[in-house]
Amino acid sequence: MQSNIKAVAVTVSDTRRADDDLSGRTLAELLEQFGAEIVDRLIVSDDFDDLRQTLYVLTERPDVELIVTTGGTGFAARDNTPEATRAVIEKEAPGLAEAMRRETSRITPLAMLSRGVCGIRNGTLIVNLPGSPKGVRECFEVVRPVLDHAVKLLRGDTRHDE
Repeated sequence: MQSNIKAVAVTVSDTRRADDDLSGRTLAELLEQFGAEIVDRLIVSDDFDDLRQTLYVLTERPDVELIVTTGGTGFAARDNTPEATRAVIEKEAPGLAEAMRRETSRITPLAMLSRGVCGIRNGTLIVNLPGSPKGVRECFEVVRPVLDHAVKLLRGDTRHDE
């Protein structure tokens, strides 16, 4: 069983509502299967300022250790998730985003078009995933093996098991 990571699932979309948010639902299910406690689930517009403010406020909460976003990582004019994430984080975690693009581009070349980033603010890890349920599943599977260790490090547990 994984650590009880306190997570928030954030869908970034101008058009999704709770009843048709398939990627958000997929993300929440994957987080629960992973053993995370979902402390919040939100739908936020693609507006840069709204998203930046939401991410900032979430990283200020003591009950949030992991924020996983879905959507807003492509080339469309309103795709602002990477920029909003960069505006909030204190440190990038480029290996996570690089691994997701590398591994999922073996499944579909379109994965190379994802601009998602990952990083840390105030002891909280933020991970950007694509906006499709398929993309969410594929990318989450890539980072799943390291999430537990990453959050333990952010909690201050720097022991390494051999």
